[in-house]
This record gives sequence, C-alpha cells and structure tokens, in this order.
Amino acid sequence: MLAQHHAENIFKHYNSPFVAASYGRQEYITPCERLLFSTYIKSGTAILDIGVGGGRTSPYLAKNASRYVGIDYAPEMVRLCRRKYPQWEYCEGSAIDLSCFPDESFDVIVMSYNVLDDLVPDASRWRCLQECHRVLGNKGFLIFSSHNPRALIARPKSAESRQRRSAHLSSRVLVLLRLVVDYIATYCTVICSSLHRAIRYGLQSPFWRGKGYMLDTENLMTHFWTPKNAIAELGRYGFRFIALQGDDYPEKSHPMITDWYYYIFEKLH
Repeated sequence: MLAQHHAENIFKHYNSPFVAASYGRQEYITPCERLLFSTYIKSGTAILDIGVGGGRTSPYLAKNASRYVGIDYAPEMVRLCRRKYPQWEYCEGSAIDLSCFPDESFDVIVMSYNVLDDLVPDASRWRCLQECHRVLGNKGFLIFSSHNPRALIARPKSAESRQRRSAHLSSRVLVLLRLVVDYIATYCTVICSSLHRAIRYGLQSPFWRGKGYMLDTENLMTHFWTPKNAIAELGRYGFRFIALQGDDYPEKSHPMITDWYYYIFEKLH
C-alpha cells in the first residue's frame, strides 16, 4: 500500500504540466556530466536515456549516437520531448519494465537526476537493475546519479563568484565592503543550511546506516546510499564498478558535502 501511494505521488508530481514545463526549460549539461559522458560514451553507440524528463540530456547524448531512445513514465514529459525533438525516439515506459526492448540492445544506459532513487521499495530498484543488465550489451556502461545520505555540510560559493559580483564597483573601498558583506552572508547561509541538513538527515537512520529512505527537498520519498553500499548492490546484479564523480565537480568531492554522486558501472556477463 505504501509503495502504491508513493508511485501515485511520483506520477502526479512529474506528470504535472507545470513540472514538465519546468523540466523542459532546462537545456544544460553539468560539468560532471560533460566529463563522464565524454569519457565513457563513444561516438556511434546506442543509448537509452531512462527518466528523460524534459529532454535536458537529449541534445548532448543523441548528437553522436547510432540510436538514441528517451523513456519516461510520465506522458506529459514524453509529449514535451516529442514536441521539442521530433527527430529522436521517445516512449512512455517504466524503469522497472523495459520489455519493449530486446536483450543487449543498447551500449549505454543513462539515468540522470537520480532516477534510480525514485524507485520505491527496494524491489523496484532491484528490478530496474535486472532490466538494465538485460538490455545492455556486453561491456555496456550504466551511468547514473544517486543521493548521498551524509551530505550534511553546505558548500559555500566560491570566492571567484563573489569577486565577479563585485567587479562592477569602481571604488576599492566599496569592493572591499561588498566582499566582506558577501563573506558574512555566505557563511551565515552555509551555517543555517548545514544545521537544516543536520536536523533533516543527520537524525535519520540512512545517515548512520549508509542507506535507506528519506524525504527529499520536494517531500518525495527517496532512496539514499553511500558509494560503498551502491557498489556492493550493483555488484550483486552483474555490474562492475568503474568510477564515480561528485556532482559538485570541478570542486573536490567530500563525503560530508557532495549532495549526490555519478556512478559508472560496466555490465559483466
């Protein structure tokens, strides 16, 4: 009953025209994604983009692919993608049922925006991993992002960004005052945000156990796990760990700061 209620909430949220339109306006690739996609996705590969949303990743992934398919279980998202990018293939479907695709039909599977974490309960995530293993070809890559339950410390904005905001001020005194105010405001924000995270996540079992379910910032039940637990679970479903990278790249990742990690796994026989 709880799993059904969660599925209904997730569907209602992502199938909302307002939410779909918001996702549809996103047309960027993060530095972390650019690094990993360019490193592990070769030109001429067949790519399955699960949880494609508003098609944010489509232009980057599809441009050099031999085949590109975006799949999402929210009809509103799929309609939006087809309208924006009629040249590529999109279909409605669930991450836990890829039966519309034959065995070993893709070289790469991408699940950005922590799609795997929305699959509740554990059995749904396990079924998704089984299906991904089935439709990936030999040595195919599974690339996905996932929440870190121990990210309790908010990262302050870089000094470079603060300096850019002050660059238009001609007076050195004004620049200095602006920088001082910015530093104080930034670190007050960091302290308040970190306290909020500590209360929201640090008092719950996933922080201590390294895996489990908590409400995310949109109050949706979400799966969190540490890299150690992610690597162990993927290993049970026939995947070999290749690499991980914090979403905060090019900043240095830290287990208490990085909000989520991108993982690269290779399919084994």
